[in-house]
Amino acid sequence: MKWALLSVWDKTGLVELARDLGGHGVEILASGGTGKALRERGIGFLEISEYTGSPEMMDGRVKTLHPKIHAGLLSRRGVDDRVMESHGIHPIDLLVTNLYPFEMMTSQGLPLAELMEFIDVGGPAMIRAAAKNYRHVAAVVDPAEYPLVNSALERGGFTEEERFTLARKAFARTAAYDAAISNYLHSLDGPLPQVYTVQARNGRILRYGENPHQVGAVYGEAGIAGEVPLQGKEMSFNNYLDMDAAVALLREFDETCCVCVKHNNPCGVATGDDLRETYIAAREVDPDSSYGGIVALNREVDAGVAREICRTFIELVIAPSFTGDALEVFRGKEKMRVLSLHEPAGGVSLRSIDGGLLVQKTPPFTEHWKVVTERDPTASELQGLKLAWRVCKHARSNAIVFADQTRTLGIGAGQTSRVDAARIAVMKARFPLKGSSVASDAFLPFPDTLEEAARSGATALVQPGGSIRDREVIETANRLDVTMIFTGVRHFRH
Repeated sequence: MKWALLSVWDKTGLVELARDLGGHGVEILASGGTGKALRERGIGFLEISEYTGSPEMMDGRVKTLHPKIHAGLLSRRGVDDRVMESHGIHPIDLLVTNLYPFEMMTSQGLPLAELMEFIDVGGPAMIRAAAKNYRHVAAVVDPAEYPLVNSALERGGFTEEERFTLARKAFARTAAYDAAISNYLHSLDGPLPQVYTVQARNGRILRYGENPHQVGAVYGEAGIAGEVPLQGKEMSFNNYLDMDAAVALLREFDETCCVCVKHNNPCGVATGDDLRETYIAAREVDPDSSYGGIVALNREVDAGVAREICRTFIELVIAPSFTGDALEVFRGKEKMRVLSLHEPAGGVSLRSIDGGLLVQKTPPFTEHWKVVTERDPTASELQGLKLAWRVCKHARSNAIVFADQTRTLGIGAGQTSRVDAARIAVMKARFPLKGSSVASDAFLPFPDTLEEAARSGATALVQPGGSIRDREVIETANRLDVTMIFTGVRHFRH
């Protein structure tokens, strides 16, 4: 390794890297802010403008866009030596660069003209040239790779396998960079871009997809996609889906809460003051469905809660934290997956369909709860309505949820008929439904669902409203003495 070109926006580890390069006799090319940082620390280098014979110009817009730079990155050793020598071009063995922070600057509210100045041109061009020529050049685009550079210096150079690995990372970086620019510029005309480019990193192959005959993988570095177990078996495709559903519902609650999920649907939700009792209440809503399911809790799990969870078969437990004693208890169930709950990653929702993607985002919205019946809900009915409504938003449509003030009582989800969803919820209920509250994720097209709920003992119902038969449903509610609230917002979940 004889020549290295350093040109970085992020100066993390730059000085130490340059000293290591110099210490191993590597000549350094640098310019702009990178050269300034090296000069201030007394590190020798050759200014790019001096090497190329062309000055930096246009406030630094043009500095590395020169044949001597790109020929040095693209030269084939043993093939282009004569032309390199005739033009006084040095083969560049190592490129260390990172790009103007366009992604970060999009959140700063800058005018478009100012933001465009953070689009790097020379950097991506150099990265692509070096990565294309990976057989001879190492392209390093992340300070996290600097230890690999140090290791290569110690043993006299990079292996071809290492250069190929770096090249793949380099092309991934330029792809992500261009995607961020494209997505931002295409989104200026509306809430979602006309052209949407996706890059998912940190891919991990799973044992299989939804079923053993399918191939599956998970991608992502944050949120649910980035989670790996503290203990237990390898995560499955379905584990990630169920955990995502459980956590999305759990985040609806600030109070102590437990959510049990099976096959991407909630099967028991409870709130309370004591986490162990709250877990028991959620589990006992539908213990048959909770068996082999997912448990999500929003408080630290101690040994008492862990012991209670271990009394039955649970696939996965996720919570913000676990005491040391709790983890020791879980170790007795060595196959049980235990994961820490971190902050949500946010962003748009993506779903694949044949030939493309569906892209969705949820901007801030406000529900307008309005009592539409002659009778207002009591305090206990209103509390039950709020709980049932939060759960209903996260059950597959069509969804009907019965609840009291602290737990769900019956959940009917994923039905083609709303009244069938109500019947299933009643059938699943293990506790009396007298005085219960009911939520429907979409409007009631006919009074039949309301009548089914009232027959079971429910006295309050919440729904979006908006049916052409709203008046008929309201009249039925008044006749049955069921208080009813319209929210104005539908929550289909397909």
